[in-house]
Amino acid sequence: MSRRNRAPRRDVPPDPKYGSRLVTMLIRKLMMRGKASLAARILYEALDIVRERTGQDPLPLLENAVRNATPLVEVKARRVGGATYQVPVEVRGERGTSLALRWLVTFSRTRPGRTMAAKLANELIDAANETGSAIRRREEVHRMAEANKAFAHYRY
Repeated sequence: MSRRNRAPRRDVPPDPKYGSRLVTMLIRKLMMRGKASLAARILYEALDIVRERTGQDPLPLLENAVRNATPLVEVKARRVGGATYQVPVEVRGERGTSLALRWLVTFSRTRPGRTMAAKLANELIDAANETGSAIRRREEVHRMAEANKAFAHYRY
């Protein structure tokens, strides 16, 4: 991490099909080895599966899933006098969204299933219904923060 100055925030353009910045962010999280068109195809296919299964517009469901998976607090390691404390800190909006998307993609990849699109669709539906692995991870992070609330005064 640079000590000089922070890297500027990059603007995320909306995706061409849905006109949503969130969809673009999810495509970028899905992408491996620079294969953006493949990631986009997987996501659009997953959103079509969501539309089939739920019978409603997939974009609000995606937004709801991300909102449900977004953590409010997390713990960061902080060294104080030779001891390392897990200090609970609030999560900023951009980081929370990024964590939620990362968890959704990661747990989609580990799900059993045939295609990535189907696995991602299942994870999105589960997250929108407050179940699934991404939601479990958020709860776990919140529990860690709650357990270490005593060290909140070390916040930086």
